[in-house]
Amino acid sequence: MAMRMSTLFLRTLREDPADAELPGHKLLVRAGYIRRVAPGVYTWLPLGLRVLQKVEGVVREEMNRIGAQEVRLPALLPREPYEATGRWTEYGEALFRLQDRKGSDMLLGPTHEEIFCLTVKDMYSSYKDLPLSLYQIQTKYRDEARPRAGLLRGREFIMKDSYSFDVDQAGLQKSYDAHREAYVRIFDRLGFEYVIVHADSGAMGGSASEEFLAVSEFGEDTFVRDEHGYAANVEAVQVPQAAEVDASAVPAAQVHDTPGTPTIDTLVARLNEAHPREDGRAWTAADTLKNVLVMLHQPDGTREPLAVGVPGDREVDPKRLEAQVAPAEPEPFTDEDFAAFPALAKGYIGPGALGEDKPAGIRYLLDPSIAVGSEWVTGADERGKHVLHLVHGRDFTADGTIQAAQIREGDPSPDGHGSLTLARGMEMGHIFQLGTKYAEALGLKVLDENGKLVTVTMGSYGVGVSRSVAAVAEGNRDEAGLVWPRAFAPADVHLVATGKDEAVFVAAEEIVSGLEAQDLTVLYDDRRKVSPGVKFKDAELIGVPTIVVVGKGLADGKIEIKDRRSGDRREVPVEDAVAEVLREVRG
Repeated sequence: MAMRMSTLFLRTLREDPADAELPGHKLLVRAGYIRRVAPGVYTWLPLGLRVLQKVEGVVREEMNRIGAQEVRLPALLPREPYEATGRWTEYGEALFRLQDRKGSDMLLGPTHEEIFCLTVKDMYSSYKDLPLSLYQIQTKYRDEARPRAGLLRGREFIMKDSYSFDVDQAGLQKSYDAHREAYVRIFDRLGFEYVIVHADSGAMGGSASEEFLAVSEFGEDTFVRDEHGYAANVEAVQVPQAAEVDASAVPAAQVHDTPGTPTIDTLVARLNEAHPREDGRAWTAADTLKNVLVMLHQPDGTREPLAVGVPGDREVDPKRLEAQVAPAEPEPFTDEDFAAFPALAKGYIGPGALGEDKPAGIRYLLDPSIAVGSEWVTGADERGKHVLHLVHGRDFTADGTIQAAQIREGDPSPDGHGSLTLARGMEMGHIFQLGTKYAEALGLKVLDENGKLVTVTMGSYGVGVSRSVAAVAEGNRDEAGLVWPRAFAPADVHLVATGKDEAVFVAAEEIVSGLEAQDLTVLYDDRRKVSPGVKFKDAELIGVPTIVVVGKGLADGKIEIKDRRSGDRREVPVEDAVAEVLREVRG
């Protein structure tokens, strides 16, 4: 049956919603596909649900193609399995926790590794049962601190998550490769530009992971790539340890008065004015060592200070830092924190006070670009003073290294074969080689061919289904509205009847019936008290790829067919309307 706009549960908006940030999100709301219920929580309206189901259909087809079997697990889950793997605590505040009437701890599932693991454990016990891949398309929950960008970062979202179960690493690699190929087909069919990048496994754990990012200027993830095919999320970029340099000619470290220089810029200006370099080169921020203090908030509520040393011309990248210290969350060092560590001279902090065995007793980690033997200007741990000619390895050491400094355009690739460019993207999929982490914690073992119990090795694979709808919308729009690819449009044809002449509506009904007889889905604007201008604007906004107009031209025996994407229009005889529309839709 045609969807008739006179009765369809739909209201379009002329103005952008106040809470919408991205262009595609604004159009999804204005065109009546989704409605906000709460921050990060959305209702799918009839048109939006049709698009969502088509995306689900693509995902389902490709998962079935690799032999994965669909199941549906609950979203309301018990605490105990997540306690066993440590994620009840590690997830921190991102986990929705609740209690039932008996006081038992429960959670809303953010992801289902534990429950899938237990489901397989309950049913399988032999290597003969494996390999196995199971998947579901289900609603997930994460208590995002800052839900934003509509469907792209929600607190409730729809995801396809699948899990592979194998006897050994070789089997896992096969399952991982099969899922990777399925994901390539899924995102090729979804039609937006994407890139596959090396990724950080984070709290999920495992030996390897890759992300599928939709390339978009609105993306919240930054990734890098080079001209030789290297690509990685910035969190996963591994800067190599700089080679040791000869410091034999560097003078002894000297402390100098540098009043009023608590920032890198003021320090560099002071150095060039009062302490010009002997080689005639001007001091720059790259000659300075910046020591950044953060407070790590652990999932169990404890707090731990951390100092990170980076070249003064770089910042600490929050996302790279978060990835390195997960599941802890880094927070800014406050005045109260400084007061608790009197050995720290705010604005003049140097390595002399930092380190687990140093006066402040704070763990101190260095960026790997800081080579042993390299010479620096940095704080002297006394207000108004800095130290020159401080050499790493001679005058100070650290407790270790950390991959937390910002990555910049033009930096060398980690493999040394190119230079990096930066771009932004939206995470659409993530695949992990989990190994035995979850199976070990939950006792998932099978008898191998020798009758010996072995721990099952697992993979985990996610696709953001609701996110994918948002990505398709962001990549298929213009100033007037959405422009859906035909495969994901809520209808094949948007038929608009204009005017008050009854003959127009009679002809429109006949065309609708003819199109339905050809198994086409029709969105029919049959509203009688709405002006042609409003109908045309709604058709542009809603974005069905083929628009058919039955109106003034009917007097001459003509109807109009318009291609929404190109804007091309043509008139055809009304008696040929069904055949011509069918040719337009099916080629």
